[in-house]
Amino acid sequence: MAVLIPALRRGLWGALAVWMAGCAPAPAADPPAATPVSTLAETDPPTDAEGKPLPPGVLSRAMRAYYADVERSLRAQGLMRTEIAPKDAPLSRERLIGDFLRIALYDEYADAGRGFIARLTPSHLRRWEQPVRMVTQYGASVPQTQRRATDAEIRAYATRLQRASGHPVSLVPEGGNFTVFVVNEDERRALGPQLKTLVPGIDRASLRAITDLAPSNFCVVFAFSPPVRYDYSRAIAVIRAELPARLRSSCIEEELAQGMGLANDSPEARPSIFNDDEEFSRLTRHDEMLLRILYDPALRPGMTETQARPVVSDIATGLIGPTRTGPRGAHP
Repeated sequence: MAVLIPALRRGLWGALAVWMAGCAPAPAADPPAATPVSTLAETDPPTDAEGKPLPPGVLSRAMRAYYADVERSLRAQGLMRTEIAPKDAPLSRERLIGDFLRIALYDEYADAGRGFIARLTPSHLRRWEQPVRMVTQYGASVPQTQRRATDAEIRAYATRLQRASGHPVSLVPEGGNFTVFVVNEDERRALGPQLKTLVPGIDRASLRAITDLAPSNFCVVFAFSPPVRYDYSRAIAVIRAELPARLRSSCIEEELAQGMGLANDSPEARPSIFNDDEEFSRLTRHDEMLLRILYDPALRPGMTETQARPVVSDIATGLIGPTRTGPRGAHP
């Protein structure tokens, strides 16, 4: 579902990874607007069919209808499944090893200087070494009831990420190192100053990846490392406030998990949220195992596939076992 866009930065921040979650199956019909959402959102500032600037909120309302259609279309196709351990997708040691290596040790996109391009390349193992402290920031358009519900959802999910990975993860009221923005279209386009404050020295291409996010991308997450290191010290996720409940929950689960260090997507990963086919919308038992492997103390940030493969093989053997049981301490 998500797309990895990694890059190497210089200055205050070192390695940067970005993941965008979007819709892979056939898109839903355009919403009832004078100009299709896909066209409106490509202009900066957004304009109508006659080139006139749109009043605040107009595009956001159109996109809310658009994403409601997208969710209905996906669910009508039998996608966005929520099973943690689906019976029609059994796991094996070999599948788990292959999926981990593809998802954690390859990058799907690269920064070509003036933008991101699709280019699958070998990468290094990346993860947090310090505790992950998530904090939410909401746009003024997000009602208090939705804020409370989203906070509760992220708090519960942080507990699940911690249980699966064995690494400290929590939602804090302030001062976190993993900021989750929930904003509408107008608010997201105006995030530039806040992003520059959170990530001093952030480059223009990265800013535009958020402020000019295409409608086909539901959400995005950036993870940053200090120079010449592969352990994360800052992450930023952006969730569209216009998303309906199932899509919003899917974005929360995928982007926050990918911000832990599971960087790539793979069409072979199943059952998994880390697949562009949108079959699953929630973190699965398979994905919990990927997190457990990623944070196993036998691995270390900066490892290549060659260095990690034998270690991953041993860990996977311990997790799957002859009876294919789930990971120790995983979410039931």
